Amino acid sequence: MKAEVKVCTGCGAPLQTGQPESPGYTVASALEREHPVCRRCFRIRHYNEVSSVAVDDDEFIKIVSEIGRKKALVVKVVDLFDLAGSWIDNLRRYIGSNPVFLVANKVDVLPKQTNLEKVEMWLRKEVEKKGILLEGIALISAGKGYGLKHVKTFIERYANDRDVYVVGTANVGKSTLINRLIRTFGETGDVELTTSRYPGTTLSSVRVAIPNYKHHLIDTPGIMTSHRLSDLVCPKCLKQIVPDRTIDPTVFQLNDKQTLFAGGLARFDFVKGERQPFVCYFANQLELHRTKLENADTLYRKHLGGLLTPPCGDCGDHLRDLVTHKIKIKEGSSKDVVISGLGWFSARGNECEVHVHVPRGVDVSIRRAII
Repeated sequence: MKAEVKVCTGCGAPLQTGQPESPGYTVASALEREHPVCRRCFRIRHYNEVSSVAVDDDEFIKIVSEIGRKKALVVKVVDLFDLAGSWIDNLRRYIGSNPVFLVANKVDVLPKQTNLEKVEMWLRKEVEKKGILLEGIALISAGKGYGLKHVKTFIERYANDRDVYVVGTANVGKSTLINRLIRTFGETGDVELTTSRYPGTTLSSVRVAIPNYKHHLIDTPGIMTSHRLSDLVCPKCLKQIVPDRTIDPTVFQLNDKQTLFAGGLARFDFVKGERQPFVCYFANQLELHRTKLENADTLYRKHLGGLLTPPCGDCGDHLRDLVTHKIKIKEGSSKDVVISGLGWFSARGNECEVHVHVPRGVDVSIRRAII
């Protein structure tokens, strides 16, 4: 008779004791515990230690594609601070006709004066542009617990006998959301999914039974991307670019031919236009620097990795290969110039031309202002 394969209750990887560098490795004694975790999850939880593992991209697609063959409710989690970067364009291909509930996480990092009703209206219009029909939307903070009752109520109302699959790109807060929901639904055991700020923490599907309900909550691996700066920097620099508290926007009154640097990861050139304000929405710990456009190249060469950090010495050279995105903004409503995985500059409705320099492969987009 084939022995039962135990899985890590933190990341979902099948547990094994023979290959320390592979997913799911643990010591033999851990297999006797009621809720065993792998060594990697143990180290993330207790020491905030990062451990790289190799997980095949096809395995991610295989796991998520199983949803389309089942009767399910799909909770799609996006990062409100980086909607475009955390959006999965081809999700419907994986999940079939199952209903989708959109959860926009990290609302707590938006500035304090933000009108959340307007943010929800903005989000609905952005989703409509993508041609996606939703059963509902919730603005939440998985870390702070804001908005969780709305998510719980929706699941109670619409799940019925459907399992609830939580999907999204890596590092949008899926596991943190599920841990909050476990407690909200009244789970009293010590089941807890492993969470961290580092992409790729969940390695396989993790099923969590909810007491007094027919359905399970299922955490799926985050779909890995490579177009966000948060995908490309080293773990130390990731802490500098991911907001961990409410953002304090910085306003710069710029004349044309002036430049702003966001660390050494992005450069914003105000090439042409009347003097006007630009509002910067980035993590508070990321340093912004202003200079004349004519001095920008020299400043970058001399101070990259010092004054202009990140990237640091542990980051790859690919972050120093900048490409230019030329953008013309027409007079009218406010626009955001978004750098995926980093933040955005907001232009307040005046006509202008700007050039944005970012590492090759990083998405730059323009949208209606979120704030």
